[in-house]
Amino acid sequence: MKTPLILLAFIVQISLTIFPCTTAIVSAKVSRDGRPLLLKNRDSDFEQNSLAYFTDGKYTYIGLINSVDLQRKEVWSGMNSAGFAIMNSASYNLKPESDTTKIADREGILMKLALQTCATVDDFEQLLKSLPKPLGVEANFGIIDAAGGAAYFETNNFGYTKYDVNDPAIAPEGYLIRTNYSFSGDRSAGYGHIRFETASELFTKAYKNNGITASFLLQDVSRCLFHSATKTDLSKNLPADNNDTVYVPFQDYIPRNSTSAVVVIEGIKKGEPVSLTTLWAALGFSLASVAIPVWNVPEIPLPEVVVNNSENPAPVSQQATTIKHNLFSFKGSEKERYINIAGVANKKQTGIRQIVKPIEQRIAEKANEKLNEWRKRGINPSELQSLYKWIDDTVTSEYLSK
Repeated sequence: MKTPLILLAFIVQISLTIFPCTTAIVSAKVSRDGRPLLLKNRDSDFEQNSLAYFTDGKYTYIGLINSVDLQRKEVWSGMNSAGFAIMNSASYNLKPESDTTKIADREGILMKLALQTCATVDDFEQLLKSLPKPLGVEANFGIIDAAGGAAYFETNNFGYTKYDVNDPAIAPEGYLIRTNYSFSGDRSAGYGHIRFETASELFTKAYKNNGITASFLLQDVSRCLFHSATKTDLSKNLPADNNDTVYVPFQDYIPRNSTSAVVVIEGIKKGEPVSLTTLWAALGFSLASVAIPVWNVPEIPLPEVVVNNSENPAPVSQQATTIKHNLFSFKGSEKERYINIAGVANKKQTGIRQIVKPIEQRIAEKANEKLNEWRKRGINPSELQSLYKWIDDTVTSEYLSK
């Protein structure tokens, strides 16, 4: 694809309301297995998300998209065939009062462009410098690459501030967290301060125990039921069973009513094939979803359960969204603020999170077993195809049928 067409795609404006997200970047220096990690807990008014495979740029890539975006103009996190991966969180304290720019909400367009054209953190920085201004963004963009690069770019319409996660002066513990404010702006402004503190407490404990892994990000961070401000832990003192209806306030937790996907991207060690970069996606409401791993191998289609079927949303996303609506069934206009915790977890172990977690763990165990083999001899396409079929069959019979 020629650069002018890519730039033209960037210039097209798409209006979108961006909801809060919780994100993190982990340097290879501190993750347990020595590979960099990205986390995006996505919050959006687009409930249905899917994964898609793209061949429209310099690099092929897999991206998280809104299921209604049939033209696939935006990507909300993803990885490409160079081992470059990107995600973002909206920021609300970066635009100066003097900035009266009307164009906005181009973050998804920018991330698609980055996946099409960038191989490294430096490439992304050069992209930010070269694009016409104003950019139409206000966000914290998180990047990892195949060479171990890891950085946040706190970016507004006319500039950015880079935070290198490998720099001990910037990230002394080797990781950084961002919610919906930027450290280069007024830190008392923006949103997500409680979620930031919750994530920080989780990371501090994991760091001390050498426990920062992809599983930690998926299971412990994105599904956390602890509230750092009130010290409420919804995983304690559970209702008797799912026949109870126990509504509890559910605001400013990391998972939210607006959570539409969780993506964790696990990079590679230097010297490993870039095709081993792994993207884990839990589509839909995270407490009701199951995380699926995918790899960038062009000849092997992605699992059917995570892609759109014609105009129908990805099956996992559809199921998780249906379950979410049942969990948030409180009557009244503020029902999104109250969740039926008995439907999530209970002492009888019949909550949706308790049902789904063992399925997800079996998928992770089988995927990691193959991944460890592939790290020694490279991905075998036929084995990947068999793994995807097993995932489709397992998810269909054990999750979609619930």
